[in-house]
Amino acid sequence: MTDNKFKIVILICYYGDFPWYFKYFLHSCAFNLCINVLIFSDTAYDGELPGNVKIINISLRDVSDLAGYKMGYSIDIGYAYKLCDFKPAYGFIFSEYIKDYDFWGQSDIDVIYGDIQGFITDEVLTEFDFISVRHDYTTGCFALYRNNALMNNIFRRSKDCRKVLTDSRYWGFDEFNFLHPLLSDGSSIFNFKTEIETFTHIIKKADMQKEIKAYFDFILLEGVPGRIKFNKGRIIYDNKVEAVLYHLFWLKKVYKPGLMERKIPDQYYISPKRIYFKTFQ
Repeated sequence: MTDNKFKIVILICYYGDFPWYFKYFLHSCAFNLCINVLIFSDTAYDGELPGNVKIINISLRDVSDLAGYKMGYSIDIGYAYKLCDFKPAYGFIFSEYIKDYDFWGQSDIDVIYGDIQGFITDEVLTEFDFISVRHDYTTGCFALYRNNALMNNIFRRSKDCRKVLTDSRYWGFDEFNFLHPLLSDGSSIFNFKTEIETFTHIIKKADMQKEIKAYFDFILLEGVPGRIKFNKGRIIYDNKVEAVLYHLFWLKKVYKPGLMERKIPDQYYISPKRIYFKTFQ
């Protein structure tokens, strides 16, 4: 960790073999010494980990049992993707791991971080209790929470919390119950009927009632825009716009590299269909 005012830990649960893009994720973590990353997994990784990343061996069954113990009722997380519904609860479930930190965060591994500290500055962390990297809903791919009792328990305010955590279905609780496209024109989330009261509802309500201060801004790149470059810890689009991270949600559907490079270079390009290495001018 660098000598920052705030200590941040990112909590990730991942089960199954680590995919090709995991090396890119790890490589980007190495440029962000402002964070520590804990990955809960049942899979060993035979590659090199940056000094600020640690893999904690724990089975999905053990995570289910821990969540059930903390919540006070039986929980059976039957498949890894269901963990997305639990992301807002990570600070509560894994409380023993975050004691020494001012903020904890959730993240996916299909992201390439840019300059996190350049966007989420000490000034932002001083002012805000929850930080999303989109303007319209709470982002499952990356978000930060102030490490206090209010923020670590706020997910429990949903009237559907127990239903979501005990049902085998993935509800999209961490974001907006799959209705994201309806928000593209700037509409309020409260204009739409959802099957459950989502985490976006909870955070937006608490912010409106001035219980917390929530940060919502579109500071990530996702989709398949192309013309993206990673340059020594920075994500830049079209040589004009910098982002806090690139979410590979769509790229990973269309691109699978052949032989992986033994070492990821500090500069590379991301097109709509692939990642390629080229020396920058």
